[in-house]
Amino acid sequence: MFVWSYWMTIFTSPASPSKEFCLSNSVKERYEKEFSQERQQEILRRAARDLPIYTTSASKTVRYCERCQLIKPDRAHHCSACDVCILKMDHHCPWVNNCVGFSNYKFFLLFLFYSLLYCLFVATTVLQYFIKFWTNELTDTRAKFHVLFLFFVSTMFFISVLSLLSYHCWLVGKNRTTIESFRAPTFSYGADGNGFSLGCNKNWRQVFGDEKKYWLLPIFSSQGDGCSFPTRLVGTDPEQASVSNQSESARSIGSNQPFPIKPLSESKNRLLDSDSQWLESGSEEGVGGSGLQKHIVG
Repeated sequence: MFVWSYWMTIFTSPASPSKEFCLSNSVKERYEKEFSQERQQEILRRAARDLPIYTTSASKTVRYCERCQLIKPDRAHHCSACDVCILKMDHHCPWVNNCVGFSNYKFFLLFLFYSLLYCLFVATTVLQYFIKFWTNELTDTRAKFHVLFLFFVSTMFFISVLSLLSYHCWLVGKNRTTIESFRAPTFSYGADGNGFSLGCNKNWRQVFGDEKKYWLLPIFSSQGDGCSFPTRLVGTDPEQASVSNQSESARSIGSNQPFPIKPLSESKNRLLDSDSQWLESGSEEGVGGSGLQKHIVG
């Protein structure tokens, strides 16, 4: 299981955004001809209207990748090592020489879990010989080095992997990625590290799936398509903040992904689903606008 998980983590290709997030040739041409950032953002907002996007950059602009020339889905980031945008990117792992993201995050967690068990097995197996060495009962001098090496290496790796696995289990329970734990995603109401959290049980099932019999097997069973995720809607009133799950049925976007798509039990709605979401509310800001200036809500 250790080798299988390690193999799947290495050789599972990182999932990239679907073609729906790429700009059309005409839109791309208009975007490149514009020199004003405001006009460029307006073009991106129009292109993102029908996409299930809730998050923006910290400056409330559309998250656009100049390198890949696409609008980034929620939780997607560009990996400089892989030179491609990765869905629900967690980090680029040098130990597996691959990006850890939506398509192989479960495999990575299982790799850590079985690595932990393997180190524990080696340490406990060698422990009796280490005790004999410590009490000078080990007569074979050639075996002393091997016993010391195995015990200390397995113990050190056990402690290291345990801390890393514990951290990632905490991330799964909070429904965060490593990137999001350091920089919270920005929603319409501001930055919120728990914006994608639906409760520990549902968060865990998003990664491992609903079928518990597949949880310890390195086969893909995660929910969703990696392009959109259910969120919590937090009321804008600071005195009466309300949290509710979204009610629109989930939509599959990643039909061209090389892994099976599992339905999400929670729903999604559109960030920009009507013209009213594009118009800036002049009354709230105290400015009489003409309604032509537009912005992202989520």
